[in-house]
Amino acid sequence: MSQDTTTSVKSKTIIDAVQPTEDTLSSRGGLSLVARFVRHGGWLEQIASSFTGLRKSRKGQPVDEVFKQLICFFFDGTRRHLVHFDHLKNDAGHAAVIETEPGQMLSSHAVKRFFMAFRQHHLPKFRELLRHWFIAELCAEKPAVILLGLDSVVLDNDEALKREGVHPTYRKVKGFEPLQLSWGRQVVDVQFRSGSRHSNHGEDAFLMIQRAVRAIRASYREDVPIIVRMDAGFLDQAIFEWCEAEQVGYICGGKLYADIKATAAGIAPNLWSRFERPGQVWQYVEWADRRGSWKRFRRAIFCRPFYEGSQMLMDFARPDNLIYTNLGMGLPLDQQLRAVGRPDLFAAAAIIQCYHERGSDELVHRAFKDFGFEQLPFHRFVANAAFYYVMMLSFVLFELFKQRVCAPVIPVTAYASSLRRRLIDMAAKIVRHGGRVILKVPRAVYEHLNFERLWQNTAAAG
Repeated sequence: MSQDTTTSVKSKTIIDAVQPTEDTLSSRGGLSLVARFVRHGGWLEQIASSFTGLRKSRKGQPVDEVFKQLICFFFDGTRRHLVHFDHLKNDAGHAAVIETEPGQMLSSHAVKRFFMAFRQHHLPKFRELLRHWFIAELCAEKPAVILLGLDSVVLDNDEALKREGVHPTYRKVKGFEPLQLSWGRQVVDVQFRSGSRHSNHGEDAFLMIQRAVRAIRASYREDVPIIVRMDAGFLDQAIFEWCEAEQVGYICGGKLYADIKATAAGIAPNLWSRFERPGQVWQYVEWADRRGSWKRFRRAIFCRPFYEGSQMLMDFARPDNLIYTNLGMGLPLDQQLRAVGRPDLFAAAAIIQCYHERGSDELVHRAFKDFGFEQLPFHRFVANAAFYYVMMLSFVLFELFKQRVCAPVIPVTAYASSLRRRLIDMAAKIVRHGGRVILKVPRAVYEHLNFERLWQNTAAAG
């Protein structure tokens, strides 16, 4: 009979008991990089200088310390409820990782009092900070052409308790509808609004574009070509007229009124042009269009997909698009584009491609929602607005953190959930030795993430 091999061998690795430890440990060791990044980059000083009046007495924590803990809270993303601060207050490991004295840790009540202290006149300061950081990125990257994307974002608060400003939105949920201007992965400006404010409500979009353009020309370059792309929700003669007067390019979706469809239907098939991209073929035709209240004709491009992948679409299944633009109209803006070597943007095919790349602008909205959360915690509108703006500031710092610190290890296109699992959620031990505070991480993690290089990058992030 063969030897029985089913008998288990007693292992020395089996855990026999569990005991508490007085060691300073943390399961969010990667937050040490975040705290070091915001400290060395000078971000906290800029934020605190804008909100010095929020601290009413010496009893409370300094404003920069409050913002640092809030930024780390959003970076962590473990929980979205403010009561999580009560747990963090008693976690010595978390305090050590974010470089905060245990006695300075915020409670949930302190956080609530902080946001309830905001008033309406504080909110524009958040937007000034965003524009300031955007200009700093422009000066660092020096783009030849600046392409801005304007869109509204719905924050779904349908299942939340009653909130000031929560109203039905176009997505058929109750919530807020902020307006957002972006440049690539960088947020240029945002305006927190109630759900009843549609995309082009009042002068919100007009003033946002105006402020951004003036900031770019005053602090970056006066002659840089600027192009704003928008969907049909921002079809507004006032925006078009201002852009034309200030030599700002626009690529905006149009509305398919009956006369537009009739004009397109009456154009002979041989007059349509084709625009091909991998996996897609478009048919397009252009003409000068003038709506009833417009004072002038504008360039209009009517396009529709001909193929979707390898499948040809029937006429009734083709989603039509109308695009208005002032590019290629012989304006001084065209001379600016020629001067930087971009006359290719005058072609109808390039304009169609640029318009359909608005999907990359919406990726910023998706990344923000993955980083933060949509349901806001307060009943008062201003408190929720301040909470949203702090979350947005944290998101912008998150994008800068990926670019300046994590790029050698984690791609800049990574979403927050991916970065948190790979970098933030790591075991760490904080020890004091020889008058120094030392962060210790597992050797496998240290070598896999090249942690020493990431640590050095945080010091050079400013």
